[in-house]
Amino acid sequence: MEAKELELIQMHEAEDPELKALWDQHVGYGKMLEKLESKTYISPTETQEIKELKKKKLAGKTKLLGLLDKYRTAEA
Repeated sequence: MEAKELELIQMHEAEDPELKALWDQHVGYGKMLEKLESKTYISPTETQEIKELKKKKLAGKTKLLGLLDKYRTAEA
């Protein structure tokens, strides 16, 4: 995420529960991915889990950016 996007999230997360939930989910997926990818050996099951987490994280980021677009246009 870019600094401008992070700033928008911080400004609006208190008033927008969906935005906060998506952000928290995005951060959570990132931490899970980091933990899995830092292992010296990754099993086939973990490889599949990593792929699924990346898909979920990307889908959430897409929704998150859509919400942020709403706030960007409101500020412009």
